[in-house]
Amino acid sequence: MNKLYIGNVSEEASAEDLETIFEQWKIPHSGPFLVKTGYAFVDCPDEKIAMMAIDILSGKVELHGKLLEVEHSVPKRQRSCKLQIRNIPPHLQWEVLDGMLAQYGTVENCEQVNTDTDTAVVNVRYGAKDQARQAMEKLNGFLMENFALKVSYIPDEMAAAAAPTLGGGKRGFAPRGPLRSGSPGLGARPKLQSDVPLRILVPTQFVGAIIGKEGATIRNVTKQTHSKIDIHRKENAGAAEKPITVHSTPEGCSNACRTIMEIMQKEALDTKFTEEIPLKILAHNNFVGRLIGKEGRNLKKIEVDTETKITISPLQDLTLYNPERTITVKGSIEACSRAEEEVMKKVRESYENDVAAMNLQSNLIPGLNLNALGLFPGGAPGMGPSMGHNAPPPGAQGGYSSFGGQPESETVHLFIPALAVGAIIGKQGQHIKQLSRYAGASIKVAPPDGMDAKQRMVIIAGPPEAQFKAQGRIFGKLKEENFFGPKEEVKLEAHIKVPSFAAGRVIGKGGKTVNELQNLTSAEVVVPRDQTPDENDQVIVKITGHFYASQLAQRKIQEILSHVRRQQQPKPSPRGEGQPRGDGLARPSRK
Repeated sequence: MNKLYIGNVSEEASAEDLETIFEQWKIPHSGPFLVKTGYAFVDCPDEKIAMMAIDILSGKVELHGKLLEVEHSVPKRQRSCKLQIRNIPPHLQWEVLDGMLAQYGTVENCEQVNTDTDTAVVNVRYGAKDQARQAMEKLNGFLMENFALKVSYIPDEMAAAAAPTLGGGKRGFAPRGPLRSGSPGLGARPKLQSDVPLRILVPTQFVGAIIGKEGATIRNVTKQTHSKIDIHRKENAGAAEKPITVHSTPEGCSNACRTIMEIMQKEALDTKFTEEIPLKILAHNNFVGRLIGKEGRNLKKIEVDTETKITISPLQDLTLYNPERTITVKGSIEACSRAEEEVMKKVRESYENDVAAMNLQSNLIPGLNLNALGLFPGGAPGMGPSMGHNAPPPGAQGGYSSFGGQPESETVHLFIPALAVGAIIGKQGQHIKQLSRYAGASIKVAPPDGMDAKQRMVIIAGPPEAQFKAQGRIFGKLKEENFFGPKEEVKLEAHIKVPSFAAGRVIGKGGKTVNELQNLTSAEVVVPRDQTPDENDQVIVKITGHFYASQLAQRKIQEILSHVRRQQQPKPSPRGEGQPRGDGLARPSRK
């Protein structure tokens, strides 16, 4: 695949013009340019240079006012079942890519191509020509996470000589059947890169040495370790340390980390810097508890196995804008490197488990913007996206206002064992303050209802995502602190208030809706009979169940309420205040 097709060529363009562009971008070519009306052909010395020309020029370089389109030259008779897809987001999981490709037919083979680009490239073979053609038409220019895919044919007779694949060979896959794990070493194809980047802190005085003269050192590290490395020099102006983010496979991240430590050690010797330079890893707080393990066992094992000393920054250092903890590792470079591998292995396992759990539940919980949860590392370094910048997903209901899509605040009363209040509040209120900042919710523990009260009410106010995060952390804290047995599921009672006139909608005719809610969510949902509406004309709905069951029931009820509100808004009732209700809504009744 060394021959290139150059499209969208101006009629004024000559072979000399094209040659000048290739020279300007330092792209070698092994033959003359064959210029036709509107297009041209040229041979490159090898496949790697052809790929480089496509990545540098296609859709990016103008000639006589027209953007050039550069792709592999494939005669029509050879345009059969094989495609090359470029500009794939580097952190995309194989499962997502597999699912997308399988929409257009049977994928007989999919292999990743080694390139020097930040984005990923794959070669795909479909089972039939029309399937490949449809994939070509649908996917070329298709936007994935702001990356426009670029799709071109691969000649059949050249497929066997295509660029080497990661892992040493081709790997086929079936478009149907259970999802395979995307983790390397588990029998699945390797990921395009790890979903969790490595984040480390380095002393500011060593940043210059890591970058090198005109960026030569960092470019060399990037090339050797097949990594994308971001040095956040402008973050925290004047700070003693700067964060570095490494995007690669787990092995690539570890190799880059070791190399950076070696550069710092050499610079310390050259500058007579005598203080110890520990390895400092940044990890999202969500994963740190599982890294530490029960009674610190996981962390202790890593220390013993790697002969290092590891400490973790306190929870008090966290803020809503910085959910990362600093894991400080002390020891030799070799020992620190082994510890980094083990620490990040635990962090990645936690991430993958959380993603699996979220994917399992996400389709069940309507009206919840999962992208806004910020539970997993996202676009900003080390953070999930902030709630304020995410629109609700298509079809989202319940927790979102019809005025500009901003999340509406909800209030939930969650009942916890009275003995657990101290664990939730924390020493001098530190835990509940931290939880409030983390979730973006107002969280208060109500006074006890009598001297012998066995339960205490936690009042949580915030949008759906804040409710999910706050309640989830409270459920988790109760389990961690052993308020429930090792094999016992944490089940709590939650109360939400609904307008009294809408309670009938929650119950449904003959209790149909509330029964369906219980069957769907596995939560117990009760609208107690004979309630007296409060000063706001609201009554209580009681929800009892484990975390996901409770969340699903809450979201479903909010969806019903949202539907009622939408029905009311466009057509206000013409009836007077004192007239009887004619909307067909029942008064509250027991299930």
